[in-house]
Amino acid sequence: MLWSDSGYLLSKNKFGENSIIAEFFTENHGKIPGVIYGATSKKIRNYLQIGNKFHINYVSKNENKIGYLNIEIEKILTPLFFEHKKKLSCIVSSMSLIKLLTVDSQSNIEIYKIIDDFYYFLEGKNWISKLIFWELELLKLVGYDLELKKIAKEEIIDNKKFYFVSNSNEKKYIPSFLIEKNNDIVDFDEIFNGLKLISDYLDKSILRPNNISHPKSRIDFLNIIKQ
Repeated sequence: MLWSDSGYLLSKNKFGENSIIAEFFTENHGKIPGVIYGATSKKIRNYLQIGNKFHINYVSKNENKIGYLNIEIEKILTPLFFEHKKKLSCIVSSMSLIKLLTVDSQSNIEIYKIIDDFYYFLEGKNWISKLIFWELELLKLVGYDLELKKIAKEEIIDNKKFYFVSNSNEKKYIPSFLIEKNNDIVDFDEIFNGLKLISDYLDKSILRPNNISHPKSRIDFLNIIKQ
């Protein structure tokens, strides 16, 4: 099997002395793992950053075995945020979320497109609130649509509208900007509660049922955001 494509680097792990196993989310082939020989050389490792965009040549002699990748940098993205600790952590967290939620070799052009979108809003203001809507869209694309507006109930307290969901055990409030689709929200507590709501949903609906631990990169991102 031999093909060429463009893709974003999701993860990398050392493989042998001079190589790595990397995973990319590609435009036409979805998430693809492969071995990159010589990846620890100075020439390659300097741009082999999580989140960067690459042109990929993939070679595999057997569909049931991991293939080999030859890569060329297509777009340098992650190093643009090296001086911004929160945004850099956000990139690693978001790429790990895509790695976690997608299946090998299943193409999904919409997921590829929202990775493009990710870098547009990351450069602007109110990027954290826009990130939350981005994560909700990612969940929808992989089959986990929260449909918050459909399930939320309303109540008025001190002339202010609140949204919540409830069951026999608990009543959980939903940040109003998620229902009203307002990504210009500036209240940090509201934003953080939005991120926590998605994390709680991930744990309850996806991770725990499959005996998967919450991604460390997302926990790190939430801790950095709180600083």
